[in-house]
Amino acid sequence: MYECRCRKIELHLIITDAWLAKSRAIHLNGTKLVLAGLTASFCLMLVAAGLYHWVFLKGAREGWPVIGSLVKLMVKDEFEQRDRFMRENLDAMARKLGEMQAKIVQLESLGERVSGLAGVKPDEIKAPPGRGGILVEGRSLTMEELQGTLADLDRLTDQRADLFTVVESRLFDQKIRKMMVPTQQPLVGGNLGSSFGWRIDPFTGRSALHTGLDFQSDTGTQILAAAGGVVVTQEFHSAYGNMIEIDHGNDLITRYAHASKVMVKKGDLIKRGQKIAEVGTTGRSTGPHLHFEVLVQGVPQDPQKFLNAGQNLPTPQAARAPPAGPAPQPVPPMVAHR
Repeated sequence: MYECRCRKIELHLIITDAWLAKSRAIHLNGTKLVLAGLTASFCLMLVAAGLYHWVFLKGAREGWPVIGSLVKLMVKDEFEQRDRFMRENLDAMARKLGEMQAKIVQLESLGERVSGLAGVKPDEIKAPPGRGGILVEGRSLTMEELQGTLADLDRLTDQRADLFTVVESRLFDQKIRKMMVPTQQPLVGGNLGSSFGWRIDPFTGRSALHTGLDFQSDTGTQILAAAGGVVVTQEFHSAYGNMIEIDHGNDLITRYAHASKVMVKKGDLIKRGQKIAEVGTTGRSTGPHLHFEVLVQGVPQDPQKFLNAGQNLPTPQAARAPPAGPAPQPVPPMVAHR
């Protein structure tokens, strides 16, 4: 059987004063010894660092051979690292700048095509000059050169932004104008019965001017607005029956007649293709159909010319009768013969 006994590590210091004939005892156990050792080590490190710093700075200022050479090497290495870092960043920025310039060229080409569609022909829009050739490695761009190129690119992007703003405005204006021109078919699936021009009147049997298009369809079929605008007339007319007139601006009005049911009233804002009524046979009519007119400054025009701009019309089923008199003349907007 073994027995192990551990004794605590202790340090006893006795300090004696010969003049005063006194002594003092200091007892340090293990924990205090460790703390004392750490404190002494830290103090020595501070003293060594301060001494090294003082000697190094003094040698650098006074030009001591060994220390001066060491300082030059350290400064040179630091400058080289900084210069290498700057060159790498400048090269990366130059590559990014090249990519931006390529995108600007693409935008210029796109701008020319779009501006042509919009009818915009600014003098400053020109084809980008051709560039190319063999690659010969050269020096990196300086900061001044890079800043100058970026400034030129900034001015160019501002010009392109102004151009696209004008193009956007012009295209938006064209879109609005297109939406206000009656090119939408007012009746889906209807057959064209009578065209614009002279025909034999179905009631009198005599030659008469037909001032619109007749679309044959069943009662209750939806009647759609040929373009956006404002309802200026919604009434019952002895010849037109239930009638709607929509003002599209620029002295352009469309008229929808013989409706069985009306869904809008005077003053309503109408969208292109919106349902405004249903086909009927009210007024001076021989059967369910839509009588559709287009008037410019109050004068009836051939609606087929407007609708053809949007889509092709069905082939007329009824042939036109030859004119029995002189060529058609502009007539007042309210014509009784239908």
